[in-house]
Amino acid sequence: MKFEAFAVENIPLIKKGDDIGQIICERTDIVDGDVIVIASTIVGKAEGRTFTLEGIVPSAKAIKISKNSKISPEFIQAILDRSNDCLISFPILLVEMKNGHICINAGIDESNVEGEVFLELPADPDMSAESIGKKIESSTGTHISVIITDTNGRAFKIGQTGVAVGVYRIHPLKDWRGQRDLFGKELKITEESVADEIAGAANLLMGEGNGGYPVVIIRGLKLRSQDNASVKEMYRSDKEDLIKTSLKYLRDNL
Repeated sequence: MKFEAFAVENIPLIKKGDDIGQIICERTDIVDGDVIVIASTIVGKAEGRTFTLEGIVPSAKAIKISKNSKISPEFIQAILDRSNDCLISFPILLVEMKNGHICINAGIDESNVEGEVFLELPADPDMSAESIGKKIESSTGTHISVIITDTNGRAFKIGQTGVAVGVYRIHPLKDWRGQRDLFGKELKITEESVADEIAGAANLLMGEGNGGYPVVIIRGLKLRSQDNASVKEMYRSDKEDLIKTSLKYLRDNL
């Protein structure tokens, strides 16, 4: 069993309105079953998800948070505007975004963006993945999957890795429950996060600096789903998420 991973060469600097699906199709061959892994950075740029801090009026909450950090209250307000809840405000700003994704600074980035401009994640990464995926399928006559990725840190470990923030035609979890291990024991809790594993593998080729490889093709994995899929399938509910529950308790009681 094996799979192949390769970066798509010569992806240009993306600007608002660019057709990412078409750009990919013009630069590589696509075959049935391919997983097209795309950095959220270029998706956000194509969708015009850039902004400046000009005109942002910080709330009392943003001003209060800024007093304990080196972050401007305007930037903090931009984060809060894109969030449902702030789980940690110091020494990092960890928030739950409006689409359910939990990350630092609501995924707002200023790296790999020209000028004094900030870049935010797509508002609906699943929809973005679907749009790009359908464009590629229409242009090539193939049936593929798409994963949109971002770089996230991890609890309990140092370092960042690629994670899935949006998917098309690939379920983010592979359920092994009910199957047997090597010794015949039934697996009862194993759900493999295949979308995050693929995102992490692709990130090795994308790089974190000026590598310029925002699109990676994963070939050889038979994971395409025939039905609709959403990245939200792997988000724990509030009732099941012990870490989020604990953070909220500490925030509200200390």
